[in-house]
Amino acid sequence: MYAFNYNRAETARKAVNLAGKLEDAKFLAGGQTLLPTMKQRLASPGGLIDLSAAADLKGIEMKGRNLVIGAMTRHVDVATSELVKEKIPALADLAGMIGDPAVRNRGTIGGSVANDDPAADYPAACLALNATIITNKRKIPADEFFTGLFETALEDGELIVKISFPLPNKAAYEKFRNPASRYAIVGVFVAKKGKDVRVAVTGAGANGVFRASNFEAALTAKFHVKALEGISAKAEGLNSDIHADAAYRAHLIGVMARRAVAKANAK
Repeated sequence: MYAFNYNRAETARKAVNLAGKLEDAKFLAGGQTLLPTMKQRLASPGGLIDLSAAADLKGIEMKGRNLVIGAMTRHVDVATSELVKEKIPALADLAGMIGDPAVRNRGTIGGSVANDDPAADYPAACLALNATIITNKRKIPADEFFTGLFETALEDGELIVKISFPLPNKAAYEKFRNPASRYAIVGVFVAKKGKDVRVAVTGAGANGVFRASNFEAALTAKFHVKALEGISAKAEGLNSDIHADAAYRAHLIGVMARRAVAKANAK
């Protein structure tokens, strides 16, 4: 690991101020991605701004008809929150599927969303639930936030403060996980709010998380597993690696989508 300067911020404002003063500094949330990449010398920021003491970046609350989660809220807190279980149980289910207990007790929702790993779970939830990512500067719709592999609309020095999730009428998440890392080889999040149906896929896209428009169209007509009969994903544009090729991932999208719809309708 390269030498770097360590800084700790007690508030979001102090973190942003530090980022403006320090050269080549990175925000440190749970550290589940940044620290390993630094140890492997794949990343060498000049400084780290530790957000773990920033209480104003933590917490879960209702604001109107939206469930709002602070960026530094850990996966385990989302998974075990009675409020999340009541308002968006699919989101609690998703958080409980992330990694192992060590990862869930350190990783944060804001860090996951900001990193935009192509096999991460939260990006699919943000897209399917039509979430808004709130930063220190602006509010970014999820459809505009995720721009590619490990790429987002965040600008230099911009910090995710919280994420706002509209409450769906029905929602569920299913994933085919890597048995070692628990990352999604394919994960599908389906959500229905009024007449709007969204289907988001993670783990499969060569350019990261994406919405499956043909599945959405079929489920908009009828939100039922039978509506997906004859509907499939194309292998073109999907990822192939040592875990699964594009054709297999295309097949898994259909399987996970049907399971997610069945789970959503069972609640």
